[in-house]
Amino acid sequence: MSTAVASRTSGRRWWWFGWGLVAVPALVTAGVFVPPYLVGGTTVPGLDRITPGYYTSLVIHAVPAGIALITGPWQFVPKLRTRFPVLHRVTGRVYLVAVVAASLAAVYSAAVTKSGFALQVAFFVLIVAWLFTAAKAYRTIRRGEVQLHRIWMIRNYALTFAAVTLRLYQLPLIALMNSVTWLEYREVYTVSAWLSLLGNVLVAEYFIVQRFLAPLARRRKVAAGEA
Repeated sequence: MSTAVASRTSGRRWWWFGWGLVAVPALVTAGVFVPPYLVGGTTVPGLDRITPGYYTSLVIHAVPAGIALITGPWQFVPKLRTRFPVLHRVTGRVYLVAVVAASLAAVYSAAVTKSGFALQVAFFVLIVAWLFTAAKAYRTIRRGEVQLHRIWMIRNYALTFAAVTLRLYQLPLIALMNSVTWLEYREVYTVSAWLSLLGNVLVAEYFIVQRFLAPLARRRKVAAGEA
């Protein structure tokens, strides 16, 4: 096996490993955290049932958000795009519609949440960014700008994946509550929300630079040298 072939094989393995690190937690999060909202939310800790419409908005948000979590990873599988383009387009439309529906439903719950202004700001930043990147992803593919479409989809799904990382960040912080008496769940949730938002954006931008921009810069440098 040549060095080039071995490198491509290793690259594919690493790609699938990375894809699994995204897809599996997304499926688990959707499967574990969405159903409780559909059966009354009795197992959801600290759920506000006093504010009118709050629980309903969470249900309306949770369902399409779960659909986006599940369908999103499959949009990045190259073989699915090339062998089943119709399926790719259909699932892509389902994903984008789910993102829009989940975003709009989250507007009300973010506006009336009693968890504080800092959390409201985090959620509204996420909602605006979620809708903006979805619009850009749709607009670029309609123009036939496939590369830009993929970049905007990466950014958009990074925001969708905040539902996963939010809960991952909560795990150590909730454990810390046992030893830090002044730390309340409200602060844990707010910190986790901001970390999931900013962390996912940074990871997505790093991946975009390494996957798309760095190779482009290298090709331009080689072309300039040849000229």
